Amino acid sequence: MASHSSAWSGAAGGSSLLRHGLLAAAVLLLAGCGLREPRPAAPEPAEVRAQIVRLMPGSVRDREGWARDIQASFEALDIEPSTENLCSVLAVTEQESTFQATPSVPGLGRIARAEIDRRAASLHIPQFVVRTALGLESPTGQSYSERLAAVRTEQQLSDIYEDLIGVLPLGRQLFGSLNPVRTGGPMQVSIDFARENARLYPWPIGQSVRDEVFSRRGGMFFGIAHLLGYPAHYDRPIYRYADFNAGWYASRNAAFQAAVSRASGIDLALDGDLIIHGSTQAGATEHAVRSLASRLKLDDRQIRRALERGDRLDFEETEVYRRVFDLAETRAGRALPRAVLPGITLKSPKITRKLTTAWFANRVDERRKRCMARAG
Repeated sequence: MASHSSAWSGAAGGSSLLRHGLLAAAVLLLAGCGLREPRPAAPEPAEVRAQIVRLMPGSVRDREGWARDIQASFEALDIEPSTENLCSVLAVTEQESTFQATPSVPGLGRIARAEIDRRAASLHIPQFVVRTALGLESPTGQSYSERLAAVRTEQQLSDIYEDLIGVLPLGRQLFGSLNPVRTGGPMQVSIDFARENARLYPWPIGQSVRDEVFSRRGGMFFGIAHLLGYPAHYDRPIYRYADFNAGWYASRNAAFQAAVSRASGIDLALDGDLIIHGSTQAGATEHAVRSLASRLKLDDRQIRRALERGDRLDFEETEVYRRVFDLAETRAGRALPRAVLPGITLKSPKITRKLTTAWFANRVDERRKRCMARAG
């Protein structure tokens, strides 16, 4: 402040101007403070656990155990345990597993064997090699075929594959890519996602990250991280549920694809995939955006760099994102949504009827609403 005073001292009325300047600054500071609501104190862990118990459906067993693991995960991830956040987690868990750490799947043994045969054929592995491997005695004393026939849960199935990979000669070469169990636990979170984010896990990891996903605590931790552990500008939680099923920012990206279609006149699948991952080849969305290059005043390289941010929040800050929406809204004559439910048909060996990401998101949202009603 001393240097400011000396600078003003040579001007007529300098001290008066200084006082007025300081007063104005103080008023603005106080006004700014008054506009900010004080951040509420974080609830005590016991309060959060008690609220989770109250919000759960009445049929859930070991409610205190579930509440303990969910609260610990929220705390470890530094995610606000608001009623809506808690209800979102409970809704996804109810939809995916009805609160079972390792849910059973009807006909899983038959499904798994058919998937093994399909994948072996795609890799040109002869059937006699598969039959011979599955006929061998496993560490449990049963053959792998016998264990497959009796399997009921994805964890049991995953354990069979891990034995196959670890025990049989050439097991990893023959079966390393044949394991159809890509999700697990009470929230059916991607095992690849858990591996990529294992550094966040605050508890000791047992034999593998895969095993942690199949535990209640690990499955809830990685599931909550996938559902709520990223920033998004969504105005409705249903879009997070779609992202949980289709990938982060899939709903935002599907809205962008709809805008690209509107601006270019090119029909696109609203699947949320802006580029072909792992390839420099341009996909349908990238080709459609490139067709707008002259109107966007951007070249192909700038377009590619922007689309590569499709799994990040700051994609919305790129010129590609802003200018595409400007063109599309000018053509539409109205504002366009910044999020839509992706149009994806779900495919999995476990799925026996036609289901979509929109179906999943709406089912979860219905459960969330019932949970919010329980909260009063």
